[in-house]
Amino acid sequence: MKVDLFDFELPRELIALRPAPTRDGARLLVVKGNIREDRQVTDLSDYLQDGDVLVFNDTRVIPARLVGKRNLAKIEVTLHMNEGKGRWKAFARPAKKLKPDDCINFDGDLSATVIHKGEAGEVSLQFNCSGNKLRAALDVAGVMPLPPYIASQRPVDEQDLTDYQTVYSQHEGAVAAPTAGLHFTDRMLENLSERGIKAVHITLHVGAGTFLPVKVDDTCDHKMHAEWGEIDQQAAKIINQGSRVIAVGTTSLRLLESATDEEGRVQTFSGSTDIFITPGYKFRIVDILMTNFHLPRSTLFMLVSAFAGQDHMKSSYRHAIDQDYRFYSYGDSSLLFREDKL
Repeated sequence: MKVDLFDFELPRELIALRPAPTRDGARLLVVKGNIREDRQVTDLSDYLQDGDVLVFNDTRVIPARLVGKRNLAKIEVTLHMNEGKGRWKAFARPAKKLKPDDCINFDGDLSATVIHKGEAGEVSLQFNCSGNKLRAALDVAGVMPLPPYIASQRPVDEQDLTDYQTVYSQHEGAVAAPTAGLHFTDRMLENLSERGIKAVHITLHVGAGTFLPVKVDDTCDHKMHAEWGEIDQQAAKIINQGSRVIAVGTTSLRLLESATDEEGRVQTFSGSTDIFITPGYKFRIVDILMTNFHLPRSTLFMLVSAFAGQDHMKSSYRHAIDQDYRFYSYGDSSLLFREDKL
């Protein structure tokens, strides 16, 4: 499909630079085909029923953005996939200044050697430490990797250390937050449980590739970056026994769809996925999707168009813009019902 089909104009002032004053205080646009309702995140339970399963991504964001020097040249690095033993894939800027065997020095005696240089600014880095030592070094040298549309307009601060993590985050490894989950509070989760709504945690370590623009003209030519995910046996069992599956965020949806067989049964999963969902994709397991508003021409806007219907999403985004919904990671949310199940 032509990427131009997923383009739209977004006023700059609708890009949220901070979250709502309370996590569950954001607005919620409910989309059921041609029907739209303007609600609040706290109204989510009105659309759920006993036996539904909410699937959350419990990844935790690490301080993955680094600034270092190669000789006297400043190099900015954003880690995006852990390859183990101190080796990471990363995006570097300006990448043209780097070549294999170059050493980049960061704060706190942390350094990395360029092992491989790929396309679009991607490099493979071997750090001078690994495991817990590397994680501690990132706390010293790194900062919270806010998305570029926020980081370009204001500096990262202490508040982001809390705001850019979900309250249920557990497994460290993401370099971008599963932002639909940012709207949940402990009290909201308790209320949902009391109403018979089940909660399941799975893990997908979101990579920085989620923010990369689609530079090709046709979706067939776009290459997705892989991300590591895991679904354990107990989570798969609960999901398979539930009535409806509600994915909290596109990250949860992508992992669920990667782990589901042709009969619609979620299997245990541990590994990488580079699933790319565009209109025409046949969904196997997810019935409802809770997600924030996405960038034009992005793989995530393509995904929601596949899920809720391309025409429905175009008109819903026009509605959201007209009604001053706040967009992107710190913005408002939406609840999308799968088009082929209406």
